[in-house]
Amino acid sequence: MSEPETSGINPGQPRPVRLRDALLRARIEAADRTGVVVDLRDAEVARLEILNDALDPLFAQVPDRIDLFDRGISQGDTPRLWVDVVAHIMMGRDKRQYRFVQDTRFGRIVLAESHDTAVIVDAVTDYVARRMIEREHAMVVPPEPKEEVAEQPPRRSRVWPFLFGFILGAAALFGVAVLAVLRSW
Repeated sequence: MSEPETSGINPGQPRPVRLRDALLRARIEAADRTGVVVDLRDAEVARLEILNDALDPLFAQVPDRIDLFDRGISQGDTPRLWVDVVAHIMMGRDKRQYRFVQDTRFGRIVLAESHDTAVIVDAVTDYVARRMIEREHAMVVPPEPKEEVAEQPPRRSRVWPFLFGFILGAAALFGVAVLAVLRSW
């Protein structure tokens, strides 16, 4: 910090700092910082655009009927190059390193990280291939398993066991009634 300025009238007395001057200095400092942040963000977007151009041959090979991938650069607080809904590339903390990440239900995982564009292009190529295979597996309808038909024994009629039980029960009741009559005599 600098010493307070003095006026020419009273050399021994410090001149009071005016709030307006302090606000002006603070605004100039904030503008300088904002300019640096904007420059960094522009540099991030430029590096992502270079990577996006490097990915053009890969996405040119993806058939038109496969609509899994929606590539584009979003320019928010953190610029990102989106590969699909869950995977994107952003710049690392040093703003020179690419970080290819995927959002999962368990959190974000880093698929690849490098300063080299070719390494990230290879990682995105592998990711696109895996996603296309997953799509193929999801689109295939597995055949329904055929139930093995075991030979069932011929069905017996349910009438005969009922009649047999009815006759046996009637005979038992008749026997109990005969015993009760014989004891009472």
